[in-house]
Amino acid sequence: MILYGRNPVREALRGRRRVHRAWATERAARELWLTGIPVQRASAEEIAARCGSPAHQGVCAEAEGFPYVGEGDLLAREPRFLLVLDELQDPQNLGAICRSAEAAGVDGVAIAERRAAEITPAACKASAGAVEHLRIARVRNVADFVLAARERGLWAYGAALDAPRAYSEVDLSGGVLIVVGAEGRGLRPRVAGACDELVRIPMRGRVESLNASAAAAILLFAVPAP
Repeated sequence: MILYGRNPVREALRGRRRVHRAWATERAARELWLTGIPVQRASAEEIAARCGSPAHQGVCAEAEGFPYVGEGDLLAREPRFLLVLDELQDPQNLGAICRSAEAAGVDGVAIAERRAAEITPAACKASAGAVEHLRIARVRNVADFVLAARERGLWAYGAALDAPRAYSEVDLSGGVLIVVGAEGRGLRPRVAGACDELVRIPMRGRVESLNASAAAAILLFAVPAP
């Protein structure tokens, strides 16, 4: 996988996967955090061609594929705080949500194995490298995973526009599972039915909804610290 951008490359070097080598402009190559791996000088145009994006900030790197964990691994360590994404489609949204999840102290993230965005270089860039410090699993059946998490003692709250109660009206302390649906469509019926309760984010303005990454950030930071 070719990662690009200073934060994604730097966090990959600090994370779990091996980074083989990097390409950097003369200025970026002088950054101390790039020491320890082979660095080849390259022009900005050459780096853009290699990583496929102009948003590389002067550096890209070849790394191992993203190290997903098994879905059972997310439930094996007495998790306190998990996030589930139900067929989220946009890698930019996935990355932004992972950035919020890592900052909010989430223990792990479950994403759908099929018909959903994966951890791509674009998602890594949107997360500012936060994916490198998250345990992320691809699950075959999102609804079944929610039910399994509930069996482990987590209370599952799903985000829904028409939910009867606002997220601020429920107790988010203790073991919590936040479930966020796909852009536009929201949660699928079976996933919504697997949750203990659906909650909404009150909208005070004229727009009817927030995008998935903004909604996820609000709900994640509403969960109290342990």
